[in-house]
Amino acid sequence: MSAIEKTVSEAAASAPAAPPLFTSVEIALTGKCNLHCQYCYYANEMAALRDLPTDRWLAFFDELGRLAVQRVTLTGGEVFTRRDFFDLLDGVIANRMRYGILTNGTLIDEKIIAQLDTGKRRLRMDSIQVSIDGSRAEIHDRSRPHSFERALRGLRLLKEAGFKVTVRTTLNHHNLHDLENIAALLLEDVGLPSFSTNSAMPMGAGCANQGEITLTAAEKQEAMHILGRLQEKYPGRLQAAAGPQANLKMYAEMEHARRTGEKAARWQMGSLTACGCVFSKLGVLHDGAIVPCHILHDLTLGNIAADSLADIWRAHPTLQALRARRAIPMSAVPGCETCEWNPFCNGSCPGLAYEMTGDFNRANPDDCYRRFLEQTR
Repeated sequence: MSAIEKTVSEAAASAPAAPPLFTSVEIALTGKCNLHCQYCYYANEMAALRDLPTDRWLAFFDELGRLAVQRVTLTGGEVFTRRDFFDLLDGVIANRMRYGILTNGTLIDEKIIAQLDTGKRRLRMDSIQVSIDGSRAEIHDRSRPHSFERALRGLRLLKEAGFKVTVRTTLNHHNLHDLENIAALLLEDVGLPSFSTNSAMPMGAGCANQGEITLTAAEKQEAMHILGRLQEKYPGRLQAAAGPQANLKMYAEMEHARRTGEKAARWQMGSLTACGCVFSKLGVLHDGAIVPCHILHDLTLGNIAADSLADIWRAHPTLQALRARRAIPMSAVPGCETCEWNPFCNGSCPGLAYEMTGDFNRANPDDCYRRFLEQTR
């Protein structure tokens, strides 16, 4: 047994019992989409898998209700391409769950707004997120073809109707230098309280188009400078859980911890602790496959047509191994053993680590601080 195998085995043996039953589920209702975005991480699955029929989804929502799941996130593909979408939405509501929607916004019109305002649909909605990747069509449409005017119209309709609407901007090679204009459009013109950013990932279509869509190290550094200025201009109104803005905060915390010995309270440094999803949520693909999350879409745990969600949550060996990552020190992770930053690192997203290395017990190379410094000096 190798050193890393021994460490992983010991970590799994000492891992805590499965946490209380998951409280949220992210559900891809469809693989159909009216766009072909250059960086779509779900592109391969969209092409290869078949959508489940209405009755199968409704039965699944009944199961979630019996398990007292609190919230679902409905995504795709593009959810509004399903003709039965509002029947499915009512199935979620009938089982006492709240919901969020992820959409490209292009199919939202007055009829959709009226439908969203029917019955308890508005009351149970947490938020609806629209993707905007540019301040004008010339920029946005380079990564999300022929969609800017429709997406912006959908966003304005939601805002004017008083729905809790959010925006995600995916930073990429095409829109980096438009970021300040995007902020002005969303925060000043549309009047959103905030918006969030991430970045195009080397997954799915993002792999095929990596050379022309994903940010280089130098562009990531430039994005951090731009985002820093925007955070000063719009305090508290730019948010991020991934991408350059999140990494800027993470790298600053690593520098501070190394300099002062004061480690960040919000996350445990020195071991593979970055992922918290496996302690509270599951993902389901549009063919019913159960996965740890949509980023780890290749790690199938079962299928909603045949397997017990509760049993998978409590005992599936893949989930147990993902939870056990927290006990693996960065000094035992291949490639990180001698890194001067390993006492202050948490390995970042296991989904990207798995995509890029084939092993979720590795550090994510795309977020590696040592690599970032080497590439930007």
